Amino acid sequence: MVLSFYGLREDPFGMTPDPRYLYFSPAHREALASLKYGINCGRGFVALIGKPGMGKTTLLFQLLQQLEKSDRTIFISQAIGNPRDFMRSVLADLDIADHGGDPVWMHSEFNKFLASQSLTGKSVVMVIDEAQNLEDSVLEALRMLSNFETPRQKLIQIVLAGQPQLAEKLASPALVQLRQRIAILSRLEPLTPYESERYIENRLRVAGYDLQVPLFTSRALALVASASQGIPRNINNICFNALSLGCALQRKTIGPEVILEVLHDLDFETVRAKDGVISQLSQGQIRLGPQWESSLKASFQTVLPMFAIMLSVLALGWPARKSTRNVTDVLAPKTFPQATMATPGMPAEPQREASGATNLRNNPQNVGVATITSAFQSGALPQPMGKEEEDPTTRPITVKEGQSLSGIILTYCGRYNQELLAKTLELNPWISNPQHIEPGDHIRVRSSTARDVRSEPQHTSDALAVEVQKP
Repeated sequence: MVLSFYGLREDPFGMTPDPRYLYFSPAHREALASLKYGINCGRGFVALIGKPGMGKTTLLFQLLQQLEKSDRTIFISQAIGNPRDFMRSVLADLDIADHGGDPVWMHSEFNKFLASQSLTGKSVVMVIDEAQNLEDSVLEALRMLSNFETPRQKLIQIVLAGQPQLAEKLASPALVQLRQRIAILSRLEPLTPYESERYIENRLRVAGYDLQVPLFTSRALALVASASQGIPRNINNICFNALSLGCALQRKTIGPEVILEVLHDLDFETVRAKDGVISQLSQGQIRLGPQWESSLKASFQTVLPMFAIMLSVLALGWPARKSTRNVTDVLAPKTFPQATMATPGMPAEPQREASGATNLRNNPQNVGVATITSAFQSGALPQPMGKEEEDPTTRPITVKEGQSLSGIILTYCGRYNQELLAKTLELNPWISNPQHIEPGDHIRVRSSTARDVRSEPQHTSDALAVEVQKP
């Protein structure tokens, strides 16, 4: 249902290491070129290091595809307990019987295989994924395998790929001989915000999406890049859940409010904290008092039936049914209220994507979920759907063409000074330059005079209107 709603041939954010979806960031491109160069030069050992979720396995599959026509490849992805089991796994990959696992016999058969491949002009390339899980004894056995060679060339090339713990293993004094044989060490770095956006576009393109119509707004992409910390697996998780939620809400374009809701749902610390409190309450370890306990029970009695209704509606496929439009309106989370400043006699401008919000996307610092949560609670970002708690002393404003920050403060606070400017910047920490705000930006203002703007007369003087429109 999600694929058809967004016009996709397949899931663009799957978790399998499909080489078709490999995005060649500068770090990935350099790592692949370095591995191939080390293999082609017969260096014996090359290594690839990257944090979890960085796409190491996908990169290795791409490497194997490029080598399969010219070399005999062996791919091992399971952690091996001891050198004997390791050799049995290698022979099993080559369809060679191990004859009971006799170490001398297995090494002899493997040496014969390497010699036969050398006569055909092919090299043997062994790629070991998740190598950080290998015991030191297995790594030492790998070093011994590299001794299979002729006076002029190595008969086997070995690629070790793993997490940063692999680098720690190789740096230990016990593996100094193996470390000396590693000729090339490549690293995968997290994606920058720009690379994260290109990564998402690349996966959507491969999955068949028409990129002429953006699926994610610029602010949504900035939130994904920040919350994922540039790790491809995190990006996949966030975008997959965003498409699922967007389809349920009938959103053809994914905005920041959807991403914020997904980030809240994926916050395991929040879930763990809530589960801990509920468990302690049920066991009587925490007493809230009669008034709070009765209120909590009433809340559960209200929420659980509503949750059951939502599950029933989703099971019936309500996004595809026109007859459930009223149910959708009831169950859809509340959106962030927008306010615009209209010129006298002219209708208010409709809501649109904030172009000035690209300041967050261009910020090289990964702010993380906690900082993002703090930002939208202060009013700099939209509240997550269903969790809005509007501050009555502040007011959301959508910037119109020709408006300036000083003019907006003057209009809604009755005066303009440095103190009011400082308070406004505190409410809107994403504003990097007070002299430069873009039409469509969403900001919040606080009236220091406690004046209720909504109660002001609708007629605004021409002089004031001119001053607002001309910064």
